[in-house]
Amino acid sequence: MLAPTKSQNLADVVERILDKGLVINADIAVSVAGTELLGIKIRATLASFETAAKYGLELPSGTNLNAPGWKELDKPKAYCPECGNRMDEKRLLQDGCPICGWTSPLQSLPEIRSQPEKYD
Repeated sequence: MLAPTKSQNLADVVERILDKGLVINADIAVSVAGTELLGIKIRATLASFETAAKYGLELPSGTNLNAPGWKELDKPKAYCPECGNRMDEKRLLQDGCPICGWTSPLQSLPEIRSQPEKYD
């Protein structure tokens, strides 16, 4: 369930809809004297390709699933704490945010060696 949040602009609302997805189901029937004359069933989904793939929704025909962008789906994403830019988590922690210039606290830590030094 979506919790109420502070006032958002249109871009925030669109980003949230694409990130979470929106499904519309509607059944419309026109009947006269108990006889159905017209029946319409509407099933519509609005989501980003990433969200659609995550939930197993059918993608449009002609979608190239071997494109480089689909490989990015498996990488964990994170939001920049300063500007909210969504990007690859590992890259955000290593390089910081290219949009606002935020630097990760991990960048100021000394490098840890993976193998201990040998003493004679």
